[in-house]
Amino acid sequence: MWGPSCRACAELAAEELNADGGIGGRPINLTIVNAGNDPELVAREAELLRESGMIDAVVGMHTSDVRAAIADRIAGSLPYVYTPLFEGGPAGQGVFCIGETPGQQLLPGLDWLSERFRLKRWFLLGNDYIWPRASHAAVHRHFRSGARDIVGQAYLPFGTRNFDHVLERIRRARPDGLLLSLVGDDCIRFNRDFARSPMSSKVIRFSCAVEENTLLGIGANATDGLFAASGYFSSLDTAANGAFRERYHTRFGERGPMLNSIGESLYEGLYFLQALSDATQGSDWSRPRTALPVKGPRGAVFQESGHSQMPMYLAEAEGHAFQLVEQLSDD
Repeated sequence: MWGPSCRACAELAAEELNADGGIGGRPINLTIVNAGNDPELVAREAELLRESGMIDAVVGMHTSDVRAAIADRIAGSLPYVYTPLFEGGPAGQGVFCIGETPGQQLLPGLDWLSERFRLKRWFLLGNDYIWPRASHAAVHRHFRSGARDIVGQAYLPFGTRNFDHVLERIRRARPDGLLLSLVGDDCIRFNRDFARSPMSSKVIRFSCAVEENTLLGIGANATDGLFAASGYFSSLDTAANGAFRERYHTRFGERGPMLNSIGESLYEGLYFLQALSDATQGSDWSRPRTALPVKGPRGAVFQESGHSQMPMYLAEAEGHAFQLVEQLSDD
């Protein structure tokens, strides 16, 4: 589902960089690897590519369990840029996580929705891997000091088809808000089922993983009351995003792959490699000693702390599109 958007954004960045001399005076050649397989298989493929001299760096958009497996195999031997939202925390030497963290994205979104709609009771639902569990742990800590309660949580394996059992758990818990940390097809199928339940008119849904492709998959008749937080939406009305959209659609046409935060992050990932190369000039690339601006419509800056700072936005789904309702932070 995300592949076409990711590939298109990576190709656009590579073409732009090569037109300007590449990275460190060398042209960029992309090797596309399917990161949707078993994490150990993906990590082994990355290791074989490195050992054969076919790659000089990895720029990846995939789940956190795949990131952990790849990092175990190659971290420190070549630059590894992990581009999407992630659970925060240290990623290991030579691994650069440039996406949104829960403290920037998830927690401010929860706070805004809780205050705006007077939501006190939350149910947390995610796939069973690193990012949802770590992000939900951050929610548990955050709620300790407030007047909100977690009334239930559940973790589902990838590929879940029947959600009857978890829908019943949610119904019995009587939440005001539902935090969804499901990804891909699981997120689409659950939201369709949830929208057919009586709860859909009473419970606000909030996700940090629903982007434009997922929204299309869910369908316009199943998105009422669904909110998302991100550092990027294709509808973002800024000069930088306007210029980015123009370049993208000039290259791929108006019917090209859907622009979304997942693909856009790969565009920034390649430009981050350029900034890293320029800043280190062949010295210790694994420990840049200065903040690195990341060229792209999000306006991100990678800090010496190991995380990026960027503006953050909250949007509400209206049919097949996101409408921005609040800027959660300036950076």
